[in-house]
Amino acid sequence: MGIISYIKEEMQVIRERDPAIKSNMEVFLYPSFKVILRYRVAHKLYLKGHYFLARWISQRGVRKTGIEIHPGATIGKGLFIDHGSGVIIGETAIIGDNVTLYQGVTLGGTGKEKGKRHPTLEDNVMVSAGAKILGSFTIGENSKIGAGSVVLEEVPPNCTVVGVPGRIVRMNNKKIPRLDMDQVHLPDPVLNDIRELQQENIRLHEELRGLLEKVECLQKNEKGGENSENL
Repeated sequence: MGIISYIKEEMQVIRERDPAIKSNMEVFLYPSFKVILRYRVAHKLYLKGHYFLARWISQRGVRKTGIEIHPGATIGKGLFIDHGSGVIIGETAIIGDNVTLYQGVTLGGTGKEKGKRHPTLEDNVMVSAGAKILGSFTIGENSKIGAGSVVLEEVPPNCTVVGVPGRIVRMNNKKIPRLDMDQVHLPDPVLNDIRELQQENIRLHEELRGLLEKVECLQKNEKGGENSENL
């Protein structure tokens, strides 16, 4: 693919996924557009063994955009980084096609692994703002990671993960129109657990109240029997 065709493709990706962009000229100001072009150049240099030059280009991109993509990372077509400030993509991370990352996302390692240290994101994955995916495992295609989640283990395809640590709360859902990139309408397992605990607490209170009433009745009956004997 020629450089002009590649630039047009990246511009189309950004315009399709960010309604705030009103013209092609605005795309040239977009951090995601700037950093992905620098990444492609740095990655080619990295593969050829020009590690210092690759990192130099990469670090210039960090200073200009706030997005840090290691030149060793493997990234497919159609990566979209919305706003992007604080996004970090580690050296051995692998990203498939049409992946969306929001600001503050980290694709990092745990510090305990060697070799492949960073996660693999398959096609069409969406990672919401502030989420952290740490370790060498796979996030299956079409999965969503909720905002602020910390994911530490593998996620099968077509799942929704939320919480700290991340938990799967939906699996194999049917596609819902207009919610493909929705960061808000996600399940809240913590709230569900709290509601279950509240219901259990109410049930236990009712049982305890019933037991106390029975004990009081028994005590009254015993006193009544003692009074009858005395008479």
